[in-house]
Amino acid sequence: MPQYQLAQLNIATLLEPLESPRLADFVANLDRINALAEQSPGFVWRLEDEAGDATAIRPFGDNIVVNMSVWEDIESLHAYAFRSAHVEVLRRRREWFENMSEAYAVLWWVPRDHRPTTREAAERLASLREHGPTVNAFTFRKSFPAPDAQVTNDIEEQAIFPP
Repeated sequence: MPQYQLAQLNIATLLEPLESPRLADFVANLDRINALAEQSPGFVWRLEDEAGDATAIRPFGDNIVVNMSVWEDIESLHAYAFRSAHVEVLRRRREWFENMSEAYAVLWWVPRDHRPTTREAAERLASLREHGPTVNAFTFRKSFPAPDAQVTNDIEEQAIFPP
């Protein structure tokens, strides 16, 4: 069993308050999309407040919403984000959120059973913004294997190509 799982954070700056008519469809889809994530293969955990979503959790500012979750691997998260009904909502993001000039999504590996904090996630996002993709903070486009996957690959390479 792999010893690491994939954590992800994405943030979005609201164009208007959640209670506004403009955001009504976004809010109306939260329960459905959160349930879809929870039922998706590879889903482990997601950040949520007492209401069952994370819209009241605002560590990045009053008008910035967060989504944070943990998945078994990159492939599982990618399938959910880009090959499920989630993509319908994703395509509409410009109706609800500002276009962000800086990185707004980050991926990183966490030990199995670790649940990242918003502070930890903010540090990973800051690292991505400052240094670009690294083993500590990366993106779908430039990802890195889990630490234990790298060890496995090194052992296999040593068996095939001894020093």
